[in-house]
Amino acid sequence: MSTSIARAQLFAAIEGGSASWSEEIMKLGPVEVRDRLLKNDYSTAGKITERLKLTSGEEVILEIAKAGAFILTPEDADWPVSLNDLAAPPIALLIKGQREYLPNLINSISIVGTRNPTQYGARIAGDFGVGVADHEWAVISGGAIGIDAAAHKGCLVGEGVTVAVLGSGFNKNYPATHERLFAEIIESGLLISEVMPDVPAIPHRFLTRNRLIAALSKATVVVEAAFRSGSLRTARDAAEIFRPVMAVPGPINSPTSEGCHRLIIERVAELVSSVSEVMELVKPISIK
Repeated sequence: MSTSIARAQLFAAIEGGSASWSEEIMKLGPVEVRDRLLKNDYSTAGKITERLKLTSGEEVILEIAKAGAFILTPEDADWPVSLNDLAAPPIALLIKGQREYLPNLINSISIVGTRNPTQYGARIAGDFGVGVADHEWAVISGGAIGIDAAAHKGCLVGEGVTVAVLGSGFNKNYPATHERLFAEIIESGLLISEVMPDVPAIPHRFLTRNRLIAALSKATVVVEAAFRSGSLRTARDAAEIFRPVMAVPGPINSPTSEGCHRLIIERVAELVSSVSEVMELVKPISIK
């Protein structure tokens, strides 16, 4: 129990995505790192130590529970071990929804793309969401407007399990217009966050959470993305940990497909035009 309490306290005090802190916690354990921080053993961690002293681990867990969520840690049996492939594995995760579906993530596809899709892109993302659900795989995305939302909704139509990895806390859902979508996801899937419930969305947190989308899934599909896009970051995060990356081509004169074509040209991604082609590139793992 002391390990969980210490990890909760560290989770609330340390911003996610820090490779150095993740490594330190893996090496020494959360209790030792927490105690060293409280003794000011880390000369450059003054702000983290200040935050640790403000709130106990028990208070952190209570705050999470008040938001209708629970904390998931690497010590839990249902922790997604695929996250351990990251250079900066999360200290913990906050979860809302159906905990029993966590094992389903072992067979999952992330579908990502632009917040400003064409009708073609939105339709393809929705169709892929339905198709992945039909194969009884989970769909993972970022809960954003555009391709993400279309993929989530497609999976819900296909009565599958979908997971939204958010860049904000559960009390600061972003975008606010997706309150209904998030409620539907909670009923038949999971919301995941790497920050405390009242932490707002800011740009760098979306880039940080992209690595989680890449690591949680067995493969990443980019449907539409501009030449410079956060979705390309997700694709490259996936490639760095040797996950298959796929991209759906679009019209050669479409700015929203430039990122997909870039991934294909640079041989970061395989060109795919159907869910069956996606499934040919991944192998399911039996869920015990």
